[in-house]
Amino acid sequence: MSQSLIPTICPYCGVGCAFYIVVENGRAVGLEYMTDHPVNQGSLCSKGNAALEILDHPERLTHPLIKAADRFRPASWEEALDLIGQRLSAIRHAVGPDALGFLASAKCTNEENYLFQKLARCLGSNHVDHCARLCHAPTVVALAHSLGSAAMTNPIPDLAESDCILVIGSNWAENHSPLARWVWRAKDRGARVIVVDPRLTPTAWLADLYLPLRPGTDVALLNGLMHVALTEGLVDRDFIARRTTGFDALARHLMAYPPSRVSEITGLPPAQIVATARAYASASAASLVYCMGVTQHTTGSENVLACADLALLCGQIGRRGAGLMPLRGQNNVQGACDMGALAQFYPGYQPVDAPEVRDFFAHAWGVAADTLSLSPGLTVVEMIEAAAAGRIRALYVMGENPVLSDPNADRVREALSRLDLLVVQDIFLTETAEMADVVLPAAAWAEKEGSTTTTERRVQWSHQAVEPPGQARPDTWIIGQIARRLGLTWGEVAPPSVLAEINRTVPIYGGLVPERLMAARGGLFWPCPTPEHPGTPILHMERFATADGRARLIPVDFRPPAEEPEERFPLTLTTGRIAIHYNAGSMTRRSPSLVTRAPTLCVELNPVDAAQWGVSDGEWVTVSTPRGQTQARARITDTVEAGVVFMPFHFPGTNRLTTDLLDPQAKIPEYKVAACQIAVARKEDEQ
Repeated sequence: MSQSLIPTICPYCGVGCAFYIVVENGRAVGLEYMTDHPVNQGSLCSKGNAALEILDHPERLTHPLIKAADRFRPASWEEALDLIGQRLSAIRHAVGPDALGFLASAKCTNEENYLFQKLARCLGSNHVDHCARLCHAPTVVALAHSLGSAAMTNPIPDLAESDCILVIGSNWAENHSPLARWVWRAKDRGARVIVVDPRLTPTAWLADLYLPLRPGTDVALLNGLMHVALTEGLVDRDFIARRTTGFDALARHLMAYPPSRVSEITGLPPAQIVATARAYASASAASLVYCMGVTQHTTGSENVLACADLALLCGQIGRRGAGLMPLRGQNNVQGACDMGALAQFYPGYQPVDAPEVRDFFAHAWGVAADTLSLSPGLTVVEMIEAAAAGRIRALYVMGENPVLSDPNADRVREALSRLDLLVVQDIFLTETAEMADVVLPAAAWAEKEGSTTTTERRVQWSHQAVEPPGQARPDTWIIGQIARRLGLTWGEVAPPSVLAEINRTVPIYGGLVPERLMAARGGLFWPCPTPEHPGTPILHMERFATADGRARLIPVDFRPPAEEPEERFPLTLTTGRIAIHYNAGSMTRRSPSLVTRAPTLCVELNPVDAAQWGVSDGEWVTVSTPRGQTQARARITDTVEAGVVFMPFHFPGTNRLTTDLLDPQAKIPEYKVAACQIAVARKEDEQ
């Protein structure tokens, strides 16, 4: 009996935990912990421990499917690929390349996302985007504007070096749980942990100070913290003078945010605001950790700018233990952004509307310059709107499930039903795949090789451990086959060859050559411009990535959420993750050991609200917003404040309720605030 250990990277969150897959006679039979990995050091969360359960799942897609008379029939690869090539080509020639949309995937490798966006752009369309638009698009927009680089500034283990850890809108104890070891090490050294969140999450359990602010009031709080730091002389004036611009305008702006006013907006006591500001500003090294509680708002970009302003004002950036740490949700959401799976950027965050950038990629890809569009494309939600209006006629979806993950889900379904062609490439027949004209069976992470990039910019290689089931194929192979049918001559599309092309076209990845990544335990950090470069664990140590090397202090004003409670919908709905499940649940809701622990959609509400609406714990309730309604089991708890209800977004139903109103800069929807109503479900409505 032959047995081998194959190193791999967990397919779930952006921490990038590594482990070994135990392979016996060609099958994955178990996993072993990688105790010498620099981040997780052998630990895995519940999802990582259950990761192998999806590989041999009976619902895996194993052959292409073509829809005929509203039913799927099996098809050969040749037939399915020929059909896709013919119909994409016909739509492109009849209507133009702007009729084509492409949704890339944060669950796919760097090489797959690079090829996918390359396909879109070589067909003349910049309508390529992915789920970062729904989670951390404000990080990309705001940090690029402020710091010149849109990424986490420090490695995760740096948290152990912090004297103060300020956590805003992040429940990492459930969603990025391997971070806990580094936070506990900081606490053992005497560090203070401050958690700002509308919910008393497991992350807040270990806080020295917990601030339950009203949803959507982050900018007011952050401005208030800066006001205190400024008026009490706690800002780092030397750092400000040497390394920033815009201080005078920001200082004048902050005078409008004394703790008394901020208290009225946020619902927090002034003393908590003052204590938080003092702890963060006076720490020798402080980290600011944030996640989707900051970004998923119509003011998401402003929220992130305010986080950057606070760090810069206090000089808490560019050092060990001091930095901005946006925690990415999916295993390769950072890498998908880096690879240009964004409507406005080529790989490496090079703008699509710059002629010199367009000419560079045209030469690199062997196409005429006028093939590549200079117009920024549509984002995820904008593509759905364009499909509803008939402007997008074909949509190619790789590893995404917009029917569950996008806001206002009923509108998404209606829009997809109007397409002339919907192609979905995935490992399961997801809710989106069920609507497709052609479904392509893809290989899962352990059934292929390639690189992924963690939330901390750590680029790691994942090795193939087993073969894909049936006729399932790696995404690189599928994309290459479609490209060939559309007249594109790319040559070799094996992951090492694609990474070698990335090394030539993406400067921050220039030195991350296949041989180095395959040999490096724990990977390497970008920017890594040459094969001799050691990588860059900490950004902005000497200069920022702006043209003049200085960061920009940018005042932002508080704006209330776009939708607030009113008489018909008197409660505030906020959404997020729970420990057991992951994003749209396509994998975790098929994992037996996970789904048995969290089998159904629930809604958390405060005992005060439960009493007012006559709801008992465990009872089925109907949750309604102006967009629709869904049923969920009530969970009565004081972890949410009165007037606020919480629902996880891993199940069908939640995103029927959320609003598709957008941040005007980052184009992210406001998932974190919606006006809602709760009522006991009628018997005939109970699930």
